[in-house]
Amino acid sequence: MSPKSAELPTDVVPPYWDEACKHLIKRDRVMKKLIPQFGEARLQSHGDAFATLARSIIGQQISVKSAQATWERWIKLMPAKLQPAQVLALTVEEQRAAGLSVRKVDYLRDLAEHFAAGSVHVRQWAQMDDEAIIEELVAIRGIGRWTAEMFLIFHLMRPNVMPLDDVGLLKGISLNYFSGEPVSRAEAREVGDAWAPYRSVAVWYIWRSLDPLPVDY
Repeated sequence: MSPKSAELPTDVVPPYWDEACKHLIKRDRVMKKLIPQFGEARLQSHGDAFATLARSIIGQQISVKSAQATWERWIKLMPAKLQPAQVLALTVEEQRAAGLSVRKVDYLRDLAEHFAAGSVHVRQWAQMDDEAIIEELVAIRGIGRWTAEMFLIFHLMRPNVMPLDDVGLLKGISLNYFSGEPVSRAEAREVGDAWAPYRSVAVWYIWRSLDPLPVDY
């Protein structure tokens, strides 16, 4: 079995979405008002694991526009489809010329080395819980807990992720549940308790309340 066999095909919609919406509308007054506003919009998963994580590293601390331009230049360095071996074959100078910092070049190499060595167990992820996957991902330089949680939501489409380090989530909870008053992580966690076992879906709608255009990772 190849590592890709456990991954999701492009443009997959979570099978639990409709059930989650019904659950959240029944359990939560804010979700009851929020969810109907976005009609048939759904979370979708794109691409493969390695490309998704590489893209998240390239996009760190720069604008979306800059990240897209840098990504496109970097991808053109590959003689074939993006694979860990292709990245390991690139020189630092080539990647610097594409607009990457020395640190990001180092992060991308570490990511490629982890995938090439099988240090991330892509084929086993379907059987692993969220925290075990996060533990594997944060061992890669340049990937912190927030990035790992975004990966769980947007790539693996795990239904019950609560990214308490996400500024947008805290802002959205503040506006929707606390009349704009600042909220602590503990207060946000308490709000999220009512969303279980579909926290990821509620988080997605909270993000939509701030920006109607879906985030694409």
